[in-house]
Amino acid sequence: MISINIKNTRISLIKSVLLLSIILSFSCSKEAIIQEDPYKGGKEALGVKFTGAEPTPNAGTPGDEVTFNINGLEKYENKFEFLINETKAEVLSSTDSTVTIKVPEDASTGGTTLLLDGQSFFGPKFTIQGKVSVDPSFKAVNGTNGAIADIIATSTGYILVGTFTNFESQAPAIPVNRIVAMSNDGEFQTSLTTRLGADGPIQSINKLSSGKYMISGGFSSYNRIAGINGITRLNVNGSLDSTSVEVINPDPDRPSFGVDTVPTFNGGAIGNPPFSIVKSFVKDNKTIILGNFIYYLSYFYERSTRENKVIFGTKMPQLARLKENGELDSTYNFDPSIKGGYAGPNGPINDAFMQEDGKIVAVGAFSTVHGAQANNIVRLKNDGTVDNTFATGSGTDGPITSINYNATTGRILVAGNFRTFNGKSCNGVAMLNANGSVDDVFKFGQLAGGIPNYAAQLNNGKVLVSGDFNSYGGIIRQGFMILDQNGALSKGYNNTGAFQGRIIKMVQTTSSLGYPAVLLVGDFTKFDNKKVGNIVRVEIKP
Repeated sequence: MISINIKNTRISLIKSVLLLSIILSFSCSKEAIIQEDPYKGGKEALGVKFTGAEPTPNAGTPGDEVTFNINGLEKYENKFEFLINETKAEVLSSTDSTVTIKVPEDASTGGTTLLLDGQSFFGPKFTIQGKVSVDPSFKAVNGTNGAIADIIATSTGYILVGTFTNFESQAPAIPVNRIVAMSNDGEFQTSLTTRLGADGPIQSINKLSSGKYMISGGFSSYNRIAGINGITRLNVNGSLDSTSVEVINPDPDRPSFGVDTVPTFNGGAIGNPPFSIVKSFVKDNKTIILGNFIYYLSYFYERSTRENKVIFGTKMPQLARLKENGELDSTYNFDPSIKGGYAGPNGPINDAFMQEDGKIVAVGAFSTVHGAQANNIVRLKNDGTVDNTFATGSGTDGPITSINYNATTGRILVAGNFRTFNGKSCNGVAMLNANGSVDDVFKFGQLAGGIPNYAAQLNNGKVLVSGDFNSYGGIIRQGFMILDQNGALSKGYNNTGAFQGRIIKMVQTTSSLGYPAVLLVGDFTKFDNKKVGNIVRVEIKP
């Protein structure tokens, strides 16, 4: 006897009917969809393709003939364009498997592209040979994992400071917290005993006559010793220059609480975020600090405990001079008769340099200094007052990011987000004479795609400019270029490819082969299409 479950059979039948209905519905829908061409309006396949083989030769100079391997061009003769790093090249001939072009005069290193019937076909990178190239012998390959803000020379190499916590992959085995020593050729050096270093960015470093170092920035402790407000002094080996002081002991049963280890340099600054002492200069054992701060600070240790420090503050916006022990120098930028403190610049200082005579030229985003008009640039006398003989006139119509002075040429270069300097058009870069007047010989051209943020003159008179732009005077220049002293692109010196980031400082030096070179540091990840870590040495051949 066979038993049948009527209920289950009925459910199975219903499921089968539903499944058949879905299949039929899908078939009808599919038939309706494919009645129209899903590729209607798309581009016809042209059968053109780079083979992946290297061009012949794989590098060249303007005017050279180069053959690229690309299939399918025979029927498109005279109907396509060929670009090297977005610069149009003259097509000399083509076959079904090759195209021969002439390297354009203004080409720079980068990718190749074939344009045909509104479509782009991307080919291999092509290297333009010229007088500028990355020095392959420089050993800092990975560089740092954060920005390098300053660099000074030592007897064995350089000291770098910034925001980084690693250099050439030395950390965590060896702590590298915002300060590191390297050789002339970029190798990590163990000459500094910085241990845990600074807990925040170091923006500036100066070597003192004693061999010690003064560092400044936006940090509050060094090797876990607190009581620092943006500036402190280091010993020759990079350790904190510290001392023991007597403080109030709230627990007489613990005598050790009556003594504290503190920085020997008792002075600093503080302000609203982003607080930082951007630049510092040392002259006659006194330190001038500039940046984005409001108050000068120091500690009364004799009225303090180890846990709670009594602070003395004086309003000193953006500018102050400190004595050798950190005490405020009231003979500089200070007038006790002014209620509420001295006015100083009414906006942040971004950069500055000190002249041989001790005067300081500062730039930034301010419009007055001590109440007098000073649009983003000012020169300060040795007492901190404004030097009205500096002939900058109405200054700039926007903030200045960087300033550099070349003692060999006697010229000053400023760069930033401005369009005029003392009423004269300059498109973000201006060359000044030593007295602050505009050098009318230098004519900076029109940029596209961004603004310049760094400009400096080499000893040979040529001008190095970087930023986030992608063309200059209609010619492709991707963030980095070298100009003649009149502002024109320097022939043979603009062969490098894309630059990405921001240069902060440049040191003129020589390469391992003895060629003129520059050591560039800052906050950048690419130079000449090559990955770099905020530092690179670049040969600039004569």
